[in-house]
Amino acid sequence: MFIASALAQTAPAAAAGGGDMMSSLTSMLPLVLMVVMLYFLMIRPQMRRQKEHRAMIEAIAKGDEVATTGGIVGRVVRLSEGFLHLEVAQGVEVQLQRSAVVQVLPKGSFK
Repeated sequence: MFIASALAQTAPAAAAGGGDMMSSLTSMLPLVLMVVMLYFLMIRPQMRRQKEHRAMIEAIAKGDEVATTGGIVGRVVRLSEGFLHLEVAQGVEVQLQRSAVVQVLPKGSFK
């Protein structure tokens, strides 16, 4: 007698199980959209800036005038694989990592 009523109570829940999957996909949709927006608004532009910075650093040549992250402005005197030497004043050279260069300045801006 109790078994029949227990089966009757669980039968509608089993039939609704197919619609439960659709509701879980619908609830995950905002999360997926946020990840896609994060990629296009933050990650992709940052990767592009890194690529441009890497290309700028590789293109630095002797005689270029550069600005560094610390605000030092100077003329490139010597280059090596990971470092460069800047002349910041007459006879004063500073050795820096290439990655510290932020900007290559136009010729004649450093005197």
